[in-house]
Amino acid sequence: MIDLLKAGGWIMFPILLCSVAAFVICIERSWTLRRTRITPKHLVAQVWGWIKNNQLDRARLKKLKASSPLGEILAAGLVNHAHGRAIMKESIHEAGRLIVINLEKYLNTLGTIAQITPLLGLLGTVIGMIRVFTVITVQGTGDSGALAHGISEALITTATGLIIAIPTLIFHRHFERRVDELVAEMEREALKMVEVLNGERETLKG
Repeated sequence: MIDLLKAGGWIMFPILLCSVAAFVICIERSWTLRRTRITPKHLVAQVWGWIKNNQLDRARLKKLKASSPLGEILAAGLVNHAHGRAIMKESIHEAGRLIVINLEKYLNTLGTIAQITPLLGLLGTVIGMIRVFTVITVQGTGDSGALAHGISEALITTATGLIIAIPTLIFHRHFERRVDELVAEMEREALKMVEVLNGERETLKG
């Protein structure tokens, strides 16, 4: 690894930093965007049970809000239940927008890394080729070692940039898709609760 970094030149260090940042973000987002954490199963049915049994008090609302992003959305709607269906839906959408921001945290950074690492690799390529042509200009083509070093630097940085960028881009798309699915699921569950509370559905199933 050390030899590879040396062979690629100084441009390898920012590329390496990008790879570390991308790895950390992917691990963090994989843990944070777990479906069981974002949309716990049977949560809506549990809330409906509290409502039917007149057990939904301020303490349970606070607990619900802190339990998960879905719980936070449900709590936002329940707090405004007395104001009618339209206000409940508006409150749910407002809470949802804030939650989406949290779910998309670091994804812009991940996307940026996917875009700049190939550019850094290309920069390394350009620097390596400049070195090759400089050697040719000064010494001619007789110094094969210097020529090989410049060409090696050019190829290594390009390859490394692409090796990091490709999986980073894949994970970025994956996390964007997961966020979209989780948001759609939370909205569906929250609207289901609104419809039941306003008599538009007969029952709730977890």
